Amino acid sequence: MSYDDVEIEDMEWNEELKSFTYPCPCGDLFQITKEELRIGEEIARCPSCSLYITVIYNMEDFIGGDSNNNKNIQQSVAVA
Repeated sequence: MSYDDVEIEDMEWNEELKSFTYPCPCGDLFQITKEELRIGEEIARCPSCSLYITVIYNMEDFIGGDSNNNKNIQQSVAVA
């Protein structure tokens, strides 16, 4: 059973670990990478103890990078 459910917005990005982190009661950090989130992983584990948390996030925010920027958008152009 998960220690807690935590929103991704409540986690911090750790550049050194290349992971989203959240404080663990043991003093270490729960960790989950962007790659794990992209493949649908929702469990952030603590490397120092047996606890883990469930990360609540919108998977679409992590799939395919900026997929919304790659869509072709047609716009009307006035011709004189």
